[in-house]
Amino acid sequence: MSSSTVHPVSLRQPLGLADARLYLATAAMVLGNLALPWAVHQIPGAGPMLMPILFFTLVAGWRFGALAGVLTGVLSPLANHFLTGMPPAPALTGLILQSALLAVLAAGIGARGGKATLARLGVVVLLHQALVGAAVLALAGAGAALAGLRLHVPGMLLLVLGGWAALRLLALRRD
Repeated sequence: MSSSTVHPVSLRQPLGLADARLYLATAAMVLGNLALPWAVHQIPGAGPMLMPILFFTLVAGWRFGALAGVLTGVLSPLANHFLTGMPPAPALTGLILQSALLAVLAAGIGARGGKATLARLGVVVLLHQALVGAAVLALAGAGAALAGLRLHVPGMLLLVLGGWAALRLLALRRD
């Protein structure tokens, strides 16, 4: 490996507003966030547990930067709601805020650490869940916060393991 070669998983491409790739990447990630929740919701009760609408938001934030991640995190719940009625309108604001938070955390930690490792993605997901849990604790109490945490453990694993695999595939495809 020469000194100019970058490990495939460390490739990041933060995109700006003037870059057409921002809109292509965001569209692809939103489409993923339409398809994955649809597939997961074919299994009764799996949607809330696996948090599929956050999956491509994590990938977009890490791989393409905060702007692509936030756009994905805002547009995905809105597109899902208008196309399928899910998530329900009262849940949209909270889900959009959670998605934007995840995108910013992924972009920030991704920019500092570079390489997408299971540990770094785990930090992103755990920090996200801790912040969301703190908000739920403040708004709804300890019972709701603990119930949400228990419910989302499989989804956290999906985000970390699946996100790592998706980022690896994107990085290998780039080479």
